[in-house]
Amino acid sequence: MSEHAELTRNQSLVHDTLCRAEGPLSAYTILDRLRDEGFRAPLQVYRALDKLTGMGLVHRLESINAFVACAGDHNHHAHGPMAFAICEGCGQVEEFADAEVFDRLATRARDSGFKADKTTIEIRGKCAACAAAG
Repeated sequence: MSEHAELTRNQSLVHDTLCRAEGPLSAYTILDRLRDEGFRAPLQVYRALDKLTGMGLVHRLESINAFVACAGDHNHHAHGPMAFAICEGCGQVEEFADAEVFDRLATRARDSGFKADKTTIEIRGKCAACAAAG
């Protein structure tokens, strides 16, 4: 189980499932993997994912409607901007933050009077291994 004492049983189970996953998982895939643990309805998964996302332990990949466990120190960027490189070959997701890029985006938004609530960048393509393979 997750080492985060503040998590409920369901949140811990969802978080552990994402931590063990080879790649991003949809809420319904998580539900299928947790049926033996008593999960019966998508709402159980979505509630846990909502809380885990709010805590910075999980990220939602909007372009593929899936979730991944946070790769880094969740306290560092729980509510800060993140970027993800998503391999369309193997499903690998690399999480990173680039302060310079995000600062430029924030400046652009501010200069145009736009109030951003959230910034996430998703780059889709092929990782080095998949690109080399073909």
